[in-house]
Amino acid sequence: MKTVIPQGTRKSVGHYVPGVISNGMLYISGQLPVDPETGVMPEGGVRAQARMALANVERILLAAGLSRENVVQCRVYVPDVAYWDEVNAVYAEFFGAHKPARVVVPSRDLHGGALVEIEALAEMKAE
Repeated sequence: MKTVIPQGTRKSVGHYVPGVISNGMLYISGQLPVDPETGVMPEGGVRAQARMALANVERILLAAGLSRENVVQCRVYVPDVAYWDEVNAVYAEFFGAHKPARVVVPSRDLHGGALVEIEALAEMKAE
């Protein structure tokens, strides 16, 4: 296994790393909508937070030498299913024509009051 930690990533208080490469796959830990340099969540509601969480996913992809097109699955956590439409719109904008497998999981409160958290799985070589 190889860990993936993008440059400029703030040290986490949790016992995990942003990404792990194992057996040709990149496993991306749940990404909160927190600016990696400042540690602050963006204002602007769930759309702004979804953009930030996806940007954090992309930072890890790029650090591993991958792109959005390598993502095969995402899990999207939201504290209320009412956010589904807005998160889906930002997600579709981010991925464009590429459509990874996905699940949206309505959960209880997310860490720090976040409105979205996204984890992803990407393959090291596209077929």
